[in-house]
Amino acid sequence: MASDCLVIIPTYNEKENISAIIDAVMKLPHGFDVLVIDDGSPDGTAAIVKRKIEELPGRVHILERAGKLGLGTAYITGFKWALERPEYEYIFEMDADFSHNPNDLTALYEACSTGGADMAIGSRYVTGVNVVNWPMGRVLMSYYASAYVRIVTGMPVRDTTAGFVCYTRRVLAALPLDNIRFKGYAFQIEMKFLAYKYGFKIVEVPIVFVNRMLGESKMNRGIFGEAVFGVIQLKLSSLFKKYPDYGKKN
Repeated sequence: MASDCLVIIPTYNEKENISAIIDAVMKLPHGFDVLVIDDGSPDGTAAIVKRKIEELPGRVHILERAGKLGLGTAYITGFKWALERPEYEYIFEMDADFSHNPNDLTALYEACSTGGADMAIGSRYVTGVNVVNWPMGRVLMSYYASAYVRIVTGMPVRDTTAGFVCYTRRVLAALPLDNIRFKGYAFQIEMKFLAYKYGFKIVEVPIVFVNRMLGESKMNRGIFGEAVFGVIQLKLSSLFKKYPDYGKKN
């Protein structure tokens, strides 16, 4: 039976994690398919995924890109792939490094499939600060960055930079994917901001975020800077736009 859920996992040098994360997703009671977007990992990540495709035909997929083209463009590529396949009603963003617990996919799915949400966010900050193994400086930076985004944009979202998300198909079909401007972590903010401006129902589901144990983090100051300054650009440009209203189910 075809799955109605697709989990998109961008990768760059994730050989230590990719096989295990795919296995963890495949073991979940509700069937989730996986699409890996690999940006030319030199460590052999793609080859590991291809072995998984042989083991699990029709459940695991891969799109290979020539090099590091950015987190945002990876997800946009995956979203378009999913929209070309009508069986997928729920499309997820998830990291490869187990910072997002695959078991929480079920809660995100239920928030949309039975809870009425158009977009469900795996939130680190909706019930306090639920982050494990991060240095205090990074926790504070992330927490206050989300607060800053919330204040500037007016979004009623506690974890604005979260990268663990479930979208219903109608959200991705409605948003102007070709016009998404940001490539790094500001992409996460932009997607939430657009969903909010389009009137979609956004729900935050509490999760515990665990810092990666294997492999190297992709976070850097440039990515953080894009998020900080990108928020101002988003807000200013929104003042001169009229957005469609999907607040009432179309």
